[in-house]
Amino acid sequence: MASGGCALIRFALRRLLQAVPILVGIVTLIFLLLHLAPGDAATAYFNPNVSPEIIDRMRENLGLDRPIHEQYFRWLRAFFTGDFGYSFGQHRPVSAVLADALPNTLVLSGVSLVLIFVVGCAVGAVQAVRQYSKLDNVLTFTSLFVYSMPGFWLGLMLILAFSSPALPDALRLPISGVTSIGYEFMGPLGKLLDRARHLVLPSVALGIASAAGVARYMRGSMLEVIGQDYIRTARAKGLPERQVILKHALRNALVPIVSLLGLYVPLLFGGSVVIEVVFSWPGMGRALYNAILGRDYPVVMAASFFFGVLVLAANLVVDLLYAAVDPRIRRA
Repeated sequence: MASGGCALIRFALRRLLQAVPILVGIVTLIFLLLHLAPGDAATAYFNPNVSPEIIDRMRENLGLDRPIHEQYFRWLRAFFTGDFGYSFGQHRPVSAVLADALPNTLVLSGVSLVLIFVVGCAVGAVQAVRQYSKLDNVLTFTSLFVYSMPGFWLGLMLILAFSSPALPDALRLPISGVTSIGYEFMGPLGKLLDRARHLVLPSVALGIASAAGVARYMRGSMLEVIGQDYIRTARAKGLPERQVILKHALRNALVPIVSLLGLYVPLLFGGSVVIEVVFSWPGMGRALYNAILGRDYPVVMAASFFFGVLVLAANLVVDLLYAAVDPRIRRA
């Protein structure tokens, strides 16, 4: 047991060391892409009434007049010492911008991730148990239809549907923001319910298409498990079908689904950029979008860096889960 724990720790440390050059590559790629784009942060302040000398002085104050290699190494050193600089557009530390936005993105992505795997696994399991039935055909068609819908289009359709005046007030859902007007005057339960209502539409728009994809994986995994000898043995012993499915088949079918976690986390963070803009959700995706439009290089660099860290962390968790289950992976 002790040797297995040490092997798992060594495996985790090895994965952490492998993540360092990946993070350096992310920062380098984002830096180069930003500087290959025409213009710079001073372009956002361009006005025909402003003299070129003032623009040049502003560019000098922002450090944009220095050679590109000097800017790169200065930002790289600052990044890995925790200094993300100041936002050109918001005129405050980038760390403060991200501190306001990061919790909202984590909440939205976390709720969407739960939705993806709970709904996806449930639908896939039902399809496998009712294979080739009318219910299986209907769920298959619905899953493919939902999977093919772009997230931004689905978000807009949800906004139109749940903000319609024809709906009763009880069925209408907030279509923007994190909280309602007067949130600070609500009680603890009222605040919780208000935040939950604001989460419904963006989390559905962000996660429902991925849930349809998980359902297809789960259906195939469940069908493979149901055909195994030990399932036939459990049925031959006279166990109730409900117990055979839930206790024996479902548990084993969920094991390969764990690998999907590492695949869907990057999709969630990438999709959150669009969904947060559509629903005016004040998260990192929206902050990144606004920073790109405003040439706010420090915010773009820091937000991209944090997205990369979150994705690598999610993949590390998946690797550790597999390593804990299968000792052979620790030596890979």
